[in-house]
Amino acid sequence: MSTADTPTPGGVDSAYAWLRLGLSMFLATIGGVGMWSVIVVLPSVEAEFGVDRAEASLPYTATMIGFALGNLLIGRFVDRYGVTAPLAIASAALGSGFLLASQAQSLLVFAILQGVLIGFGSAATFGPLLADVSHWFAKRRGLAMAATASGNYFAGAIWPLVLQAVMQDHGWRGAYLFVGTVCLCVLIPVAFLLRRPPPHMMTRGQAQPVREPPPARQIAMSPRVLQGLLVIAGLGCCVAMSMPQVHIVAYCVDLGYGVARGAEMLSLMLAGGIASRLISGVLADRIGGVPTLLIGAVLQCLALLLYIPYDGLASLYLVSLIFGLSQGGIVSSYAIVVREYMPAREAGQRVGLVITATIVGMALGGWMSGWIYDLTASYQAAFLNGIAWNMLNIAVICLVLWRTRTPRPALA
Repeated sequence: MSTADTPTPGGVDSAYAWLRLGLSMFLATIGGVGMWSVIVVLPSVEAEFGVDRAEASLPYTATMIGFALGNLLIGRFVDRYGVTAPLAIASAALGSGFLLASQAQSLLVFAILQGVLIGFGSAATFGPLLADVSHWFAKRRGLAMAATASGNYFAGAIWPLVLQAVMQDHGWRGAYLFVGTVCLCVLIPVAFLLRRPPPHMMTRGQAQPVREPPPARQIAMSPRVLQGLLVIAGLGCCVAMSMPQVHIVAYCVDLGYGVARGAEMLSLMLAGGIASRLISGVLADRIGGVPTLLIGAVLQCLALLLYIPYDGLASLYLVSLIFGLSQGGIVSSYAIVVREYMPAREAGQRVGLVITATIVGMALGGWMSGWIYDLTASYQAAFLNGIAWNMLNIAVICLVLWRTRTPRPALA
């Protein structure tokens, strides 16, 4: 093995890098509850506050807006100050948000707390962590970033079942009290285990900036244009993605299967998403982020089509698993694409901007699907709407792939 291939002790591709990856996955799993909890309590909130489906979807939309802004703003601070302080502050906001939301006496107050504290706080455990982990890996960067992103899906697979169990005895308010306590007691201490600055800011043992390596891939368009296209693609794919993820529980309630069956389908969907993200990370290390992204987008579109003819209980379990296996790697692939084409020193803000676009898409799609349901009394048109947005996503990705130049040969 050459000197260039030898991992720096405590640096890129080192044992410490893998330990840091494990901690990041754990943080993402706990903090990811902020994105999924409101989906599980949506039917209970709708019933308690006496609102229609579109209004009941507004807290989720507020959560996604806060999550989007958090990814953008916290990412900028991570580029400048490292991940620990922003993560600790955001974790405090997340836990406090759940405690306060458990006492909300109106849908408006509940929605505000979901957006300002829960959504914003949860964001620190997604895009900013992805950007931070990307600095610690070279050979397995795609896998590392996908694994970190999988923490969000671990949260989606685990937390709905936990919340459902707590809600049976203590209602949605008791479940929110429980989650808030867990976040405050766990996230803040673990955040301080990530104090070491990323390798691109330091030389071996010296507090001096190092020479930044060039991006791995080149494209025949400016960074601003590429960033804009990724924003459009992220918006389109996640409007489509939000239909099953946001409304699967409510969809099951409408079909007479109940909240518990819907929560199980959501968990199954996100469990499939974990496998999809890990496979996509390995694939991205081999063929690149953009081709991997295109594969995921096409498979997601095909999976959405399956929801239209099949609404039996067994069929929905199967289709939800297929959907999870199809779309799980899409969002993490956007972050991988940014790191392949953009400078390392801008990773936090650029990853944050693309993740923001995907979350805006989730927020828009979550509300739009509820609105379409209220107009048509059916989710069939909402699925067709998602497919149309997915086609826009595919078209943009094809353009980026077409303008990508041949990658530089790897160094010996």
